[in-house]
Amino acid sequence: MKCWSMSITMSVYLFNGINGHFFYRSAIISETEREGIRMSEQKAYLLLANGQVFEGKSFGVTGTTIGEVVFATGMTGYQETLTDPSYYGQIAVQTFPLNGNYGTNSSDYESPKCWLKGYIVREWCEVPSNFRCEGTIDAFLKANGVIGLYGIDTRQLTRVIRESGVMNGMITTEDVFAKKEELLMQIQAYEIKDAVETVSTKEKQVYTVEEPKYHVVMMDFGYKRHILQHLKNRNCNVTVVPYNTTAEEILALRPDGVMLTNGPGNPAENTEVIQTLQQLIAQKIPMFGICLGHQLTALANGGETVKLKYGHRGGNQPVKELKTGRVYVTSQNHGYAVVGDSIDPSIGIMSHWNANDKTCEGVEYKNAPVFTVQFHPEACGGPRDTSYLFDRFMDLMDKEGK
Repeated sequence: MKCWSMSITMSVYLFNGINGHFFYRSAIISETEREGIRMSEQKAYLLLANGQVFEGKSFGVTGTTIGEVVFATGMTGYQETLTDPSYYGQIAVQTFPLNGNYGTNSSDYESPKCWLKGYIVREWCEVPSNFRCEGTIDAFLKANGVIGLYGIDTRQLTRVIRESGVMNGMITTEDVFAKKEELLMQIQAYEIKDAVETVSTKEKQVYTVEEPKYHVVMMDFGYKRHILQHLKNRNCNVTVVPYNTTAEEILALRPDGVMLTNGPGNPAENTEVIQTLQQLIAQKIPMFGICLGHQLTALANGGETVKLKYGHRGGNQPVKELKTGRVYVTSQNHGYAVVGDSIDPSIGIMSHWNANDKTCEGVEYKNAPVFTVQFHPEACGGPRDTSYLFDRFMDLMDKEGK
């Protein structure tokens, strides 16, 4: 890794046999040892749909992959990015220049696998240092069959996406110039299809707690693990159901409330889910929607969604709660947004907006005990400022259950 000089300082914990305590010190890795752990520096390329080529080096597995190229602005949280199902079909670019410095560990994963089509960083850390570290991001990518690219100017790439909008791209370890026009045709033809169907659970899953107070049915559009954890921490038994579970099947489970999760793709494509939500809304059952769940609920109430130029992805997005005027820093990952004034004011009103571009970040509904937000109150990665919204969901179930 280019940021290293002749030696590397690595944090380690050692055991002191005299007093029985662990103590901290730095270990020096020599240049010889460094060469022993260095991966091969095979050339790799990013070819964008506009014909622009970035030359870098390969990590993860070798080969060729096509996806929608997006950027994420978080300084940390790369493990959560790698395992967030909402990134299905996409190639993620990390704007922070160094990634992998604390390695990977399964306790921080948001799902059991990586859903990305490709992963791009400026630099990655070959010798991570963290007491919970189980491996490197290179090893993680290899285990998940994901192609990575490093050593390119990610700032320049981010500016291209900001100015032109998200576009398809290809990462390849083949000679991109030999058949560039043919590859461009493949890139331009790529579409993200069947996203929610692919990432959703295929069968019902039941999670119980010792002293349950609520039963929540969670419609899985590609949920992050910490949404489930927040519900369990609040004494909820949770039944996770596939995305295409009918309203009748959900109501037969006799839930106190329904959680509508995050997920990938174009929300308007999920026509059957939208019809299911319309039926649940008619039953006046408490519901809380996050990200894609927010968008689908708006569509079920006659609203509209629009694809953003380059989306909001990262743990540093400012959101204003309109009722209180308070601004929260939030975690986000979406490429579509609800058109704020597309919902009939007699049905629902915008509760939050993005302080950067004024796009809709939340809706409170008047026709049913339902509220939704575009951002991720479960965070992971990102700030936990808005986790109180899970408590609001508990209060809503209490109120409606009386």
